Amino acid sequence: MSKSFLAATALALRDDGLLDLHAPATDYVPELVAARFDGSPVALTLDDLLSNRGGLSEDNPWGDAHLGVSRAHMAAVVAAGLTLASSPGTEYQYSNLGISLIGRAIESVTGRPVEDVVRERMLDPLNLRHTRPSADLYGEGADLAAGFRTFDDGSTFAAEPFVGSGALACIGSLFSTVHDVARWAHFLGSAFDDPSTDNAATDGATADGAVLSAASRRELQTARTLIPIGSKPPGRELDGIGYGYGLVVEHDRRFGRIVQHAGGLPGFSSHMRWQTATGIGVIVYGNSDAFGAGAVAADVLADVLTRVDAPAFVVRPWPETVAAARRIDELIAEGRPLSDAAGLLTDNVLRDVPVDVRERRLAAALAEVGAVRADAVPFTERIVAAPDRSALRWVVPCVRGTLVCDVHLVGLHEPLVQEFAIRVADAGGRKPRDESARVTDHHLVALD
Repeated sequence: MSKSFLAATALALRDDGLLDLHAPATDYVPELVAARFDGSPVALTLDDLLSNRGGLSEDNPWGDAHLGVSRAHMAAVVAAGLTLASSPGTEYQYSNLGISLIGRAIESVTGRPVEDVVRERMLDPLNLRHTRPSADLYGEGADLAAGFRTFDDGSTFAAEPFVGSGALACIGSLFSTVHDVARWAHFLGSAFDDPSTDNAATDGATADGAVLSAASRRELQTARTLIPIGSKPPGRELDGIGYGYGLVVEHDRRFGRIVQHAGGLPGFSSHMRWQTATGIGVIVYGNSDAFGAGAVAADVLADVLTRVDAPAFVVRPWPETVAAARRIDELIAEGRPLSDAAGLLTDNVLRDVPVDVRERRLAAALAEVGAVRADAVPFTERIVAAPDRSALRWVVPCVRGTLVCDVHLVGLHEPLVQEFAIRVADAGGRKPRDESARVTDHHLVALD
């Protein structure tokens, strides 16, 4: 899980103008000039490497064994020429070596060991005083968990020595505690508290913003490289998964964005994951690589989020979105023609579905569900969902059923409705009939 600390440090240096993630990686790691794909030179960037799409093949077993090798040795390995498994920028391959080269780039622009830069940029300002890159930095007698391996399904365990801290240490050698990593997860996850109020002036004035801006922390937690889902985790449905910068980003169909990363070395297993909508997270450590911290953490987080009925996302609609929806709601309640909303609509709306067609469809829906109830609760209490700021869904109670209404605006200087629909609700009264479950069903709509 050290990669997120490395990635955050790289973005802090980027923000200070010391690193360009989209410049040729050879500007910072000249040895990469010898890298080849199908025998031809390649153009790699730090962005490619940090988001695991640099074309280097998956290397977990090899990487674990080389965490402690010297920088001179690894520089020679890279200078000899790396053979890429895919063209850079095209597909996901989890490469410890590739991300470790971010550490070499940091050293090239700072002239200092990357571990020192991570400590000064991240660990010290956030008071993560129990997080250190090497066992010998804790002092004699420190209570460090020992690692163990089993080759007989847990009947016996053999002690496993620490792998050491060397050229690849920046991607996996940090020691830490549950408390420190929970603080780290909060630091990252809090960037999503309310992005609408984030700006350089106010964010830079906060302690967390001074370490790394909320915008840059969100960059870390935004998927950049598609990861094939493969077999679905038991009991969970993922709409997508990708690699950000040093972090994995899941799009869970019930809980929205889940950010996570595993840690695994011979003798150890760890996992951190949090939901950005609520900041609720789970940290799991195990001192055996047979422990499976990831599965435990995923189950625990899903259970906690279910128990508190966590929203998948908090949406704050534009005032224009709410105003347009309210106007259409009034027209339906008053039995007035939908064309009376023409001033709120883009030119395409009444061409895409002409007024007479819309009126016939609404009349057919009302024939099925009955007249609009006069005793309906206020409009704002009938809002049920919002995919994003530009869209809103609300319900209209009728005598024998419910109508579900949707508007979607286009973000012009003065936003206008580009689509709207009125449909009969299913038995649950919150979704149109035959509409599949969506993560937006669990968005919390906040009206400021």
